[in-house]
Amino acid sequence: MAENDRQFIPVRFAVLTVSDSRALDDDKSGRTLAERIEKAGHHLADRAIAPDEAERIREVVRAWCADGAIDAVITTGGTGFTGRDVTPEALEPLFDKRMDGFSDVFHRVSFEKIGTSTIQSRATAGLIGQTFVFVLPGSPGACRDAWDHVLKDQFDYRHMPCNFVEIMPRLDEHLRRAKG
Repeated sequence: MAENDRQFIPVRFAVLTVSDSRALDDDKSGRTLAERIEKAGHHLADRAIAPDEAERIREVVRAWCADGAIDAVITTGGTGFTGRDVTPEALEPLFDKRMDGFSDVFHRVSFEKIGTSTIQSRATAGLIGQTFVFVLPGSPGACRDAWDHVLKDQFDYRHMPCNFVEIMPRLDEHLRRAKG
């Protein structure tokens, strides 16, 4: 099948902003992601704000990952080194599979924009059950870079040679194999 013969398949996303000081109406990073998700033709299934508290972050993300109406979760915020930055610590232990390549590619893209300051981000990603989870920095610029230069193509079924959408039906193989 030629690349242009493939039909676009929308994906259902949830966006979580991790912040002690933001509300939905002044959440620039969450809004940036939501707008880009919808502009690309995907569905924004949910959007929320959680404080920089590991258990609250886990609670929201676990619920979304258990919801069959959500295919991917993107968090923004809490990836730095200050005492309140706990998003990677909250979510990485929940990953069934890590996606180390996401961090590598994100930092390469980020380096082109902000130079060595990219090392101050602990952006990460993985699978929780059958749900993709991406942990992004809290700046709108980092969210734009992650979406525009990494996630947009990987969540487009027409992107070749491979993309996340084409493997989504098989994401539970490791879970089924464990039961068998």
